Amino acid sequence: MLPLYLFIVPGIALVVMFNYLPMLGLQMAFRDYNFREGIWGSPWVGWQNFEEFTASADFWRAMGNTFLLTMLRLLFVFPTTILFALLINEIRSFAFKRFVQSMSYLPHFISWIVVVGFLDAFFSIDSGGANSLLGIFGIEPIAFMGSETWFRPIFILSSMWKEIGWGTILYLAAIAGINPALYEAAELDGAGRFKQMRYITLPSIFPIITIVFILSIPSLLSVGADQIYAMINPANIGVAEVIDTYVLRLGVGQAQYSMTTAIGLVMSFMTTFLLVLSNFISKRIGGEGIW
Repeated sequence: MLPLYLFIVPGIALVVMFNYLPMLGLQMAFRDYNFREGIWGSPWVGWQNFEEFTASADFWRAMGNTFLLTMLRLLFVFPTTILFALLINEIRSFAFKRFVQSMSYLPHFISWIVVVGFLDAFFSIDSGGANSLLGIFGIEPIAFMGSETWFRPIFILSSMWKEIGWGTILYLAAIAGINPALYEAAELDGAGRFKQMRYITLPSIFPIITIVFILSIPSLLSVGADQIYAMINPANIGVAEVIDTYVLRLGVGQAQYSMTTAIGLVMSFMTTFLLVLSNFISKRIGGEGIW
C-alpha cells in the first residue's frame, strides 16, 4: 500500500505549497506593508486597513454592483442553461444534437478580451452594426459600451451567449443517466413530450441543479474580473466596478497591498458563510446538499 500512497505525495506537496503556505501572507491585512521591510518587518496596524476600506464609498459601490450583477446572472443565465439543456435533449436527430452542442460549447473557449473586442466593434458609434441599424430607422447613435444604462443588459447577454452551452454539460450527463423505461411508461400512459420533461426529466436532474446552484451562491461576491475589466471604462464605472476590479485598481494601480489583502480576507469569510448557508437551506427545503 505504501507505494500507492507515494503517488499522492506530489499532489499534497503542491496543495501545501500553493494553497497553505501563501496563507502566511494574510498578516499583510493587519500591517502597513512596504517592499523594503517586507511582510515580517512592516509595522503592525491592527484593524486599521479594515476600518479604512469599510469607510470608503467606492468599496460599498463596488460591493453593491457585485451583488446586483451576480443576482442578475443567477436570475437569467442559470435557468436559461437548464432550459437549453432540456431543449437539446428533445432533439431527435443525433447528428444535429451533436452539432448544436458543439456550436454552443465553442464560445466558452473564446477569451473575454476577444468577445469584448467583438462587442466594441458591433456597438461602435461610427461603424457598428447596431448603430447602423438604428440609423435606418432615424434613431441617433447610442454609445452602448460607454452607457451605464446599457452596461448590465450587455453584460448579461454576453455572459449568456458565452457560457450557456458549457453550462449544459452536467445537466445533459444527468439526463443521459435517466432510465429510458420511465419515458416508455409515460408514453404508454399518454404523456406528451412536455409532460415527460416536466414530470420525469426535471425531477431526475433536480439533485444536479441543487448542487450547481449551491456552488453558484458563493460567486455572489465574485463576478469575475476578466469580463468586467475588459468592459469597464470611465463612462460606465459607476455601475461596472465590482469588488474584483476595485481590488485590482487598489492593488496594482495604487500599490495598497495591505488594504486589498484585508478586503480579500473579508470576502473569503463571507464566501464561506454563503456556501454553508446555501447548503443548509437547500437541505432543509429539498433534502439535497453537497455535504
